[in-house]
Amino acid sequence: MPPVVATVEGIRQAVGDARRRGLTVGLVPTMGALHAGHLSLCRAARAETGFVVATIFVNPTQFGPNEDFARYPRQLEIDRELCGQAGVDAIFAPAVPTMYPANFHTFVEVLDLSAGLCGASRPGHFRGVTTVVLKLFNIVGADTAYFGQKDFQQARLIRQLVHDLNVPLQVQICPIVRESDGLAMSSRNQYLDPTQRRHAVALYQALQAAQRTIEEGERDPEAIRGLLVRRIEDTPGAILDYAAVVDADRLQPLPRLHGEVLLALAVKFGATRLIDNILVQVRAEQRPMK
Repeated sequence: MPPVVATVEGIRQAVGDARRRGLTVGLVPTMGALHAGHLSLCRAARAETGFVVATIFVNPTQFGPNEDFARYPRQLEIDRELCGQAGVDAIFAPAVPTMYPANFHTFVEVLDLSAGLCGASRPGHFRGVTTVVLKLFNIVGADTAYFGQKDFQQARLIRQLVHDLNVPLQVQICPIVRESDGLAMSSRNQYLDPTQRRHAVALYQALQAAQRTIEEGERDPEAIRGLLVRRIEDTPGAILDYAAVVDADRLQPLPRLHGEVLLALAVKFGATRLIDNILVQVRAEQRPMK
């Protein structure tokens, strides 16, 4: 199994040893409670780089005051075994005071892109995400970092951060891994009771229905958003946080659908908040011949 390293000096030494052996370094940032989605990122890093570091850190600064920081699942030994199966070479699992020592005063924020979608309903969340991710980039010094498409807004923000702050690192966004019925894998799925779990597949089904409608020729974003809203409102126990139909690069609404479009949902079942999305390549509308 891969060693668990808790100190900044320790993980830098491990990465330095790998670099002296001529190896490139891949980084997979996680909060633990690993599932097949996380492991797909580890395997992608294993396939593309010579030394793979997974980080396991439940980051307090990205949780709101009424969110699930205290009960977020922590299972380091299980995660360590899973990391070993996925080819991870080292795990960086720092304590909170290591990442946020006394008199910590510095945060990093990506403006505009963080304002909508999850940023609207989770104020301060992305400031915590981008701060801790930049710290991990600086601590590990990887060549490539791997993130999942399920957290699309997060990945888009991190790409912007890397571009704007000249971070010498590539960001790879890997496909969503789903359960057999289509539910996007998430560490929070384990909070769902059996009835909620059965209905949670409605997120993916709504997104698929919206995608089919676009492929059939609909280009009105409000019509597509309305379809998403109705599908969730018709699902027992589902409480809609947001339904978004936006440009995938700017994360802003479009007057008419064209180019790469992000269809995204955030839905609560009880206290459990789930997110999912689909990217759709929308062809330009055909103009009638004169």
